[in-house]
Amino acid sequence: MTEPARKADDPDRDPGFDTDSAIAVVGMSGRFPGAPDLDTYWANLRDGVCSLTDFTEAELLADGADPAELRHPAHVPSKGYLAGADRFDAELFGFHRTEAAALDPQHRLLLETAWAALEDAGQDPLAVTARTGVYVGGSPTEHMLAAHTDRALAASLGAMQVRILTDREFLAPWISYRLGLEGPSLTVQTACSTSLTAVHLAAQALLLGECDIALAGGASVDTVRRQGYVHHEGGIFSPDGRCRPFDGRAGGTVPGSGVGVVVLRRLSDALADGDPVRAVLRGSALTNDGATKVGFTAPGVEQQTAAIVEAWAAAGLTPSAAQYVETHGTATELGDRIELAAATAAFTTEGAPGTRIGIGSVKSNIGHLDAAAGVASFIKTVLMLEHATLAPTVSLTGPHPELALDASPFRVVDRTAPWPPPAEGPRRAGVSSLGIGGTNVHVVLEQAPHRPAPPAPQGRRPAATEILPLSARTDQALTALAARLAAALRAPDAPSLTDTAHTLRTARTPMDVRAYVLATDPAQAADRLTALAEGRRPAADPGEGPDPDGLRGLGELWLKGGSVPWPDPAPGARRVSLPTYPFEPRSFGALRLPQPGAAAAAGTPGDPGTTAAPGDDLARAVSALLAEALGLDETAVTPGTTYFSAGGDSLTAVHLVGRLRDDFGIDVPITLFLEELPLQELASHIAGLKEPGAAEDSLDALLSEFEAEEPR
Repeated sequence: MTEPARKADDPDRDPGFDTDSAIAVVGMSGRFPGAPDLDTYWANLRDGVCSLTDFTEAELLADGADPAELRHPAHVPSKGYLAGADRFDAELFGFHRTEAAALDPQHRLLLETAWAALEDAGQDPLAVTARTGVYVGGSPTEHMLAAHTDRALAASLGAMQVRILTDREFLAPWISYRLGLEGPSLTVQTACSTSLTAVHLAAQALLLGECDIALAGGASVDTVRRQGYVHHEGGIFSPDGRCRPFDGRAGGTVPGSGVGVVVLRRLSDALADGDPVRAVLRGSALTNDGATKVGFTAPGVEQQTAAIVEAWAAAGLTPSAAQYVETHGTATELGDRIELAAATAAFTTEGAPGTRIGIGSVKSNIGHLDAAAGVASFIKTVLMLEHATLAPTVSLTGPHPELALDASPFRVVDRTAPWPPPAEGPRRAGVSSLGIGGTNVHVVLEQAPHRPAPPAPQGRRPAATEILPLSARTDQALTALAARLAAALRAPDAPSLTDTAHTLRTARTPMDVRAYVLATDPAQAADRLTALAEGRRPAADPGEGPDPDGLRGLGELWLKGGSVPWPDPAPGARRVSLPTYPFEPRSFGALRLPQPGAAAAAGTPGDPGTTAAPGDDLARAVSALLAEALGLDETAVTPGTTYFSAGGDSLTAVHLVGRLRDDFGIDVPITLFLEELPLQELASHIAGLKEPGAAEDSLDALLSEFEAEEPR
């Protein structure tokens, strides 16, 4: 058992602290400009790196920029660019090539990020036993808009399938479906405050008992292309491609792309189950400005203040308990002014703290990520709490003279500094996110509770051998995983070998390509994992020497693909944060809106005007249609490939029934797709139905049957 949660007797916590009313952040994953993972994200934040990219004219033209726009005198060739946003490990998530190409990049990124966040939380992404909810949101995308106007794509996949694969309405349901998560599944939309609102809703769902684990966050990938913008005087975008919140040169924000997901549990459950608690969410609140502002897009002071005060009240604390506030901080004249006024009112409600509260904004580092802005701020603050370090707001030149920061309870954090422990209680911070339309959200975070390592159990050998099982979908992924794990075990803050083994055995999805190593300490495990990654025989091969615990036999069973009865974990063993699965993404591109004046392509595959060739060519034409709908290369279809083994599903079957009727005049029973027929035989069978009266169970008949059975 893990140590019990400390309450009133915990010297680092307030006397009324109750783990049942607090939420644990047990896992995180994200990709942000300049950072393909959270280790790089933290390094960039800590080192004060501005990750906004300035593009060359050649780069912009190569990605399809309008030359006339580049010649505009106010064009700014900058963005918080997310490299590799067009890439996706489609096979891991069960999407065939055509589906993956149609799937919106935001959906692709959120699926991978949700998987990695669950692994970081010590959960097998495909075998989460607790009731798990999903609360995520996204931004409008160029891909989605282009897909909804692409007649050829609709003809190929079906209009409903295109909508399901591209509309942000389905961001949460795709995660729930592909990962088998059966809790609430909500796509959240509150503009710029979307992802932090998702965190608030997820926390509330946990406290209400609607789920026991919750994924929360968001994605924003307006386009995968390199793209600048045109600055308009008085608009929200910066004239020089830099975002300087609360600064004398503040002139607006810079757009950016990114994705982030956090995994939440009730703190009492996380402590009892030995989860890797990264921070604690003590309280949160949500308000809307209503009509108390000058315009729909303008922010308002009163309800921003209310959100802050209510969040700290929900935490059982006063705002003066904060040492840091991660602001929305867009660097717009109106936005910064109103946010600072609201925060000043909130944080002086109970009297100013003894020292000034640090404030900052991650938008100076990565730009404004729209729907993903809040989760980027949330993750930044968790990382600062974990590392007891305040990361700087960058690109600053001096305080804004009209904001009167000296008269406020705040100071802008402009350099990396240790975050000293406060005189009373743990480190605490607030995070704000504000949406156009007036939805304001504020959350209260504090450092994770102190959890000393459990004492070594009596009777257990000090250098007990542990087995570390690894698996992946391909040999290349297994090699990458072994190398990452070796690096993690060599790090100064490396987890214990016991915790590492326990996590690998219980919190990873078993896949086909497998390996294992035996070791007695982290250094030995790292050496053997490195040898495995480099294709070398370890210095002490697992197949040599005594095997008193029978671990080698379990390892051999693991290699054969069987279900392994792993030994019980050592008393006190915990799941820990380890390197997550090394995805093997490839580019699936992204759809683009047609350029002004460009003629639509004619005669594309799947055009409804396509007609079947007569006679013996009909079976080949049907076979080509099946291959197109399933994203298959016809030459790669084996004699044993069936409709479902090729990735077909019921919705695609409905679409194919319609296409076959409209394009070829063949009335096909939908039940035919449920039969385990090889695709070539299925195509021949369908072609044979061309004869009048051959089909008895058409789509229309099936729908009529459904209507007849539907309860009134």
